[in-house]
Amino acid sequence: MKGVGDDQHERRGEGSSCGGGVSAGSWGGGLALGQTHAPWPSNWNNWTDPALWVTVGNPGNVGEWSGISYGGEGPNGICGAVAYTFKIGKFEVTAGQYTTFLNAVAKTDTYGLYSTQMDTAVASMACNIKRTGSSGNYTYSVASDWANRPVDNVSWGDAARFVNWLTNGRPTGVQNLATTEDGSYYLNGAIDDAGLMAVTRKANARYVIPTEDERYKAAYHKNDGATGNYFDYPTGSNVAPSNDLKTPDPGNNADFYIAWSDFTINSPYYRTEAGEFENSESPYGTFDQGGNVWEWNETIVDPEALYPTRGRRGGSFSASINRLTASLRPSYYPSQQIYEMGFRIAEVPEPATLSLLALGGLLALRRRR
Repeated sequence: MKGVGDDQHERRGEGSSCGGGVSAGSWGGGLALGQTHAPWPSNWNNWTDPALWVTVGNPGNVGEWSGISYGGEGPNGICGAVAYTFKIGKFEVTAGQYTTFLNAVAKTDTYGLYSTQMDTAVASMACNIKRTGSSGNYTYSVASDWANRPVDNVSWGDAARFVNWLTNGRPTGVQNLATTEDGSYYLNGAIDDAGLMAVTRKANARYVIPTEDERYKAAYHKNDGATGNYFDYPTGSNVAPSNDLKTPDPGNNADFYIAWSDFTINSPYYRTEAGEFENSESPYGTFDQGGNVWEWNETIVDPEALYPTRGRRGGSFSASINRLTASLRPSYYPSQQIYEMGFRIAEVPEPATLSLLALGGLLALRRRR
């Protein structure tokens, strides 16, 4: 493994995009000079751009067992079965995309969508979003060489407010029912663990935090029909990935660490840019579902626990290789903002579409009978 200054590919790529701080939305896509990565959208904030999404088909696929009895951790459960076709983000939500969100709804940050731990001047492993001004006039920025790396220090509640904002059409204003507090999830001010654990996906949801099944399928399913066939790692492989930065990416790579002093990328970045390992996608075409940052999911993994928690999967830049495997079902308290936690979003069918799918399945069953 190499640090930023030791790898020619990474050194050239980072250097070409360095500059002063930029406000969200001003960075573009395309390839940085001397750097390869998966194709980027021309505008990261155009959420209708197909370049930001992959389609996860094969509806009605069979799930598989995951958990402590299957070589992992967490309660045993069957994961990955999804009855409908849906879309999921090709990339993790980036610091730049989150900065756009903050500038739209957090001039007064009522529900703490920004954490000072996002600023590298405060926390060395931050995503480097900076805030200036005072409450009522806060503004947010992220440097161009950080903008396309995943956001971190986001709680499950922050992620739910982000998808509510998208579902509501990305409005500008205070944090209320028209912007962040309603949409795909009815939050209405919930910020503590008890309040966030009570939140459920609404029937008319559009943009969502993926369920464990949705995320699991996108990461591990072999994309071979309605089967129960899965890979062990989200790089389309049963062989443990490496974390080598090479140009071009030889495949089966991810951003994780082997020793605490030896990351895939050392200080200050730690996280690779979105799609850095351009030939290490999942069978459906997602990038970085293993490593970089842990990703929240919607599922309450163990509802019988004394203190229930929301699911997280995928490992991170500061987690070892075993955290990337399909068999792990870890979870965390939904109010917590920590340095290695980020998220990815999904887009689900409208209720009318789901009803038609269900009707089609019922008619097919009747024909078979």
